[in-house]
Amino acid sequence: MTKPKMIIVEDDSKLQKMLQEYFVSQDFDVKTLDDGSNATQTILEDQPDIVLLDLMLPVTDGLTICRQTRAHYRGKILMLTASDDDFDQVAGLETGADDYVTKPIKPRVLLARVRSLLRRQEAIVIPDEDANNLHFGQLTLKNTYKKCELAGQVLALTDSEFELLWLLASTPDTALSRDYLTQTLRGIEYDGIDRTIDNKVVRLRKLLGDDKVPAEKIQTIRGKGYLFVSSAWS
Repeated sequence: MTKPKMIIVEDDSKLQKMLQEYFVSQDFDVKTLDDGSNATQTILEDQPDIVLLDLMLPVTDGLTICRQTRAHYRGKILMLTASDDDFDQVAGLETGADDYVTKPIKPRVLLARVRSLLRRQEAIVIPDEDANNLHFGQLTLKNTYKKCELAGQVLALTDSEFELLWLLASTPDTALSRDYLTQTLRGIEYDGIDRTIDNKVVRLRKLLGDDKVPAEKIQTIRGKGYLFVSSAWS
């Protein structure tokens, strides 16, 4: 079996070495970069399966690298951040990151996140026109191509944003809990604190023109989770 390819962009030499040794021991093919100077070019040329990308880097920061690579890189980007500020986490997701992990990093937790992202990337889509298309008024979702159209316009969603929207839309008018969404999309249990799903919902609402308070299309149901409203897309 081919080893999954990983690029680690991290300027902390001790952390970089620890992550490299750990993922090599887990049978990954690992390349490391010390700063952001050549990160965009290297990612686009190598097309690794996953990139571990530090948010704060010398020369070029992680958000800029993520923004520059996202349109032409189809692998996964996992941001590493020392900040637990929601602003930084939302910014990372908005620029195209698929997930993030806050420092200090626990290698086993990081490995679980990486494997979850790679499983989603390797999932086999069975060509079935009905099963892979959803239509709600002006909204069309095409799962085969991870394509979202609203009123005839294609929206620039990351794979992880599309997968969340697809999951919600596949069970319309039913509240889905954060526990279920986190377990299904990320392969880990919801700890009651993690804001990844909430941040992605905020981003989806903005893209879908649903950022009024309260939201109408993807509603927050107190104590239950998020609900996709099937009749709100006319």
